[in-house]
Amino acid sequence: MKSRIFIIAVLFVTLTSISLVKGQDQFPDGTAVSDWFKKVEPTRIETLGKSYRITDFGVVQDSTVLQTEKIQAVIDKAYESGGGVIIIPRGTFLSGSLFFKPKTHLHLEESAVLKGSDDISHFKLLMTRIEGETVKYFAALVNADKVDGFTVSGKGTLDGNGLRYWKAFWLRRGFNPDCTNKDEMRPRVLYVSNSKDVQVSGIHLKNSPFWTSHYYRCENLKLVDLHITAPEKPVKAPSSDAIDLDDCHNVLIKNCYMSVNDDAIALKGGKGPQADKDPNNGPNYNIIIEDCTFGFCHSTLTCGSESIHSYNIIYRNNTLNGAKRMLQLKMRPDTPQEYEHILVENVKGTADIMLFIRPWTQFFNLKGEEGIKLSYARNIVLRNIDLECNVLFDVSNSDQYQLSNFTFENMNVKAKRPHINQDYIADFTLNNVVVNGKEIVQK
Repeated sequence: MKSRIFIIAVLFVTLTSISLVKGQDQFPDGTAVSDWFKKVEPTRIETLGKSYRITDFGVVQDSTVLQTEKIQAVIDKAYESGGGVIIIPRGTFLSGSLFFKPKTHLHLEESAVLKGSDDISHFKLLMTRIEGETVKYFAALVNADKVDGFTVSGKGTLDGNGLRYWKAFWLRRGFNPDCTNKDEMRPRVLYVSNSKDVQVSGIHLKNSPFWTSHYYRCENLKLVDLHITAPEKPVKAPSSDAIDLDDCHNVLIKNCYMSVNDDAIALKGGKGPQADKDPNNGPNYNIIIEDCTFGFCHSTLTCGSESIHSYNIIYRNNTLNGAKRMLQLKMRPDTPQEYEHILVENVKGTADIMLFIRPWTQFFNLKGEEGIKLSYARNIVLRNIDLECNVLFDVSNSDQYQLSNFTFENMNVKAKRPHINQDYIADFTLNNVVVNGKEIVQK
């Protein structure tokens, strides 16, 4: 009798353990999602040290007066005193590039605006990271390097003041179609690098001259409750990516609204024939994008164009409202790339294209090497998709890359161009994929 009870007890514990494992949140490669991703707490500035309200240190509320040096002096004073929170009060304050230091933080009160100058000479020229390279370029409006624990919080706004830059960019493109993104000198709004345990929450980032927010070599990064916008008209904001992740891991992007005139979320990491051997480059992995809403953008999630390896990406419970593409994989002929273990699930809304995979040839450079660099996209799952789009499957067949182990599951899609070229992907699984009211049969 006792042995029977013991066996039943062991069986119960075993089944319970199996059930818990099955119910555990996992990344696409099967590794567990840590509790860090599940704990989202508001930034409590009262716990971060002394408050430094900039207007208490000679900074005036005047949107026409450049006050970079005065604001930087407040940051430096806080740093020299052991750290603290730089508070931007209600009003508009004009500045060039600012540099936050260890144990300093930024808080923008409601109706506070930190506005970037529209004169590029007000931004420091220095070695920085941009477009998959470490090069001499312009600092952002807000910069933070090696600042573990850094926070940006509040209900205020970082305004890139980009109109003048946008007009200059399109004018240059008009007489020089080969003008690159960097040829027209433009700053970013927010750049955080080489930092751990970073949280940016609550604020509005808008009108960026170039990329809106860029994170390089950040670990344990939370981007929460953000509102990121840049216009598509009447003047397009070129290259105004909402979030660029560049060699980052353990990233949570949650409950954000993004509508910009380029990719909403782009995974970067390096470019060039030897990009995978450059110590300045690296992969993006363990990234969760959830509960977000996307307005107009070129793509809600893009791997590339400067990326060597992106994996363990979860994109779930998101809503699309007029995006050009839901998921885009940019395949460069000059860079060895791997995009794998990507899960897109529980998505609804409208987009022009659901899945877009094509060779990306803008400004590529083989740097004297011969032949393309073969790339791979594999173990990609799209499931529980309720979408209305023009094109379901905009994928080209190419000897430049290999596509394998894709799964489409539980889809209800309305599409003007519904065809799926199943032969373009090796080991392609279709399960309960309904398009225009008709189930697609797997070949």
